[in-house]
Amino acid sequence: MQPDLILIGVVGKPHGVRGLVRVHSYAADAATLEDYAVLQDAQGRKWSLRWCGAEGVAELKDADGKPLVDRTAAQALVNTRLYVPRSCLPEPEEEEFYHADLIGMEAFEKGLSLGRVLMVHDYGAGASLELGDGSLVPFTRACVPEVRLDERTITIVRPEEISGEEGRGVGRRQAGVPA
Repeated sequence: MQPDLILIGVVGKPHGVRGLVRVHSYAADAATLEDYAVLQDAQGRKWSLRWCGAEGVAELKDADGKPLVDRTAAQALVNTRLYVPRSCLPEPEEEEFYHADLIGMEAFEKGLSLGRVLMVHDYGAGASLELGDGSLVPFTRACVPEVRLDERTITIVRPEEISGEEGRGVGRRQAGVPA
């Protein structure tokens, strides 16, 4: 798989018997998945998507424009990850980052390497970075005051206790896929 691909959605379970599937979108606005001329899976297959009536239900077409024909074909694509080239996505705003931009960056605390960012977790209360040393760090300005995309490094400041930080510039950073 190409390193400049960004995960934009995942195919879920079939919907009905005519080849429709549920698709979980990682875009801020799921409707934008229709706008991408080509979605690509990890095997390099090309797809296009058209949302159908029910929320999250879509018709997938292959590179030749042929839709999935039945439930069996749709079932075969469950958990297929859909990607778009990074160049197709808008540049993130200041203080916003794509997960793919953060993963693999080397994390430093007081000049010592903590390893690379292995994963970005976001369960709704804000993103956290999983580091190579096994630690999980909230992705806030207080804990990650510096992100240097050009150098592929981040600075980590792990406070002993995180509480009562209102008014001290702890605002959350955004990590995800802008619309």
